[in-house]
Amino acid sequence: MMKLRKFAAAAAAVSLATAPAVAAPSVSRDSAPAEAQSELGGTGVVLGIFAAALIIAGIVIAADGSDDPVSV
Repeated sequence: MMKLRKFAAAAAAVSLATAPAVAAPSVSRDSAPAEAQSELGGTGVVLGIFAAALIIAGIVIAADGSDDPVSV
């Protein structure tokens, strides 16, 4: 009787562990080809240059060398 309970528990554990793998569909998701070019053009390059300029400006402002306290 005890062996039957252990066997049933083991079978249940194995079936629960393998259920997600068996239920997963094997679907191939291919991307659709682009029919036209993007209308944004070189906006990414402009934004990248602007972001780099902001970062450099922040570093220059942070490292201005002023050791004076802000509060009086």
